[in-house]
Amino acid sequence: MTLLSDSEQQQVRDAITHIERDTDAELVTVLAPQADDYTYIPLLWAGILALLIPGAINYFPQWLGASELLIVQWACFAVLAIVFRLPAVTTRLIPRRVRFWRAANLARRQFLEQNLHHTQDGTGMLIFVSEAERYVEILVDRGISSRLDDETWQSIVSNFTQQVKQGQTLQGFLSCIEACGEHLREHVPATHERNELPNRLIVLE
Repeated sequence: MTLLSDSEQQQVRDAITHIERDTDAELVTVLAPQADDYTYIPLLWAGILALLIPGAINYFPQWLGASELLIVQWACFAVLAIVFRLPAVTTRLIPRRVRFWRAANLARRQFLEQNLHHTQDGTGMLIFVSEAERYVEILVDRGISSRLDDETWQSIVSNFTQQVKQGQTLQGFLSCIEACGEHLREHVPATHERNELPNRLIVLE
């Protein structure tokens, strides 16, 4: 993981403050180490393989008795359950669709928990990153979506995702905030001075 230091988080905060001077949008950034602990995934794979591997090995020679086969299955399950809990291994066991689904759910929960749907003119904007899933999403409220469609953010998200994959999370945030700011200045310009939401990077536990 490349979770950001205090000084790096301050850089993100400064970037948000700079952008919000010129737009009515309220930006909130959230960084999650991972969207889920996926506890059931290692156990599921360990259980399946513990049933299949000893039985397959013993199928032809049949040199294990029933009690011995049971012991081997238990041992296989215990060892595999431990190995599959290693973060580098667990990530590879989880289907991409499941990882993205969990990350997308967390992004939407954060949009609500950070009160981005309660801004005065519906101009809340969430930039969400989940590092383990290599997942980036931009969510906006009605005051922005009515002026800018979802396609506006696709290339920004794509570029940010590549930077997260390369471990460049800080630069990804800074580039993303600046790129979003260019669109927001033009389509959601500042009409009055306000700051309804904190300009900090929220790092989830």
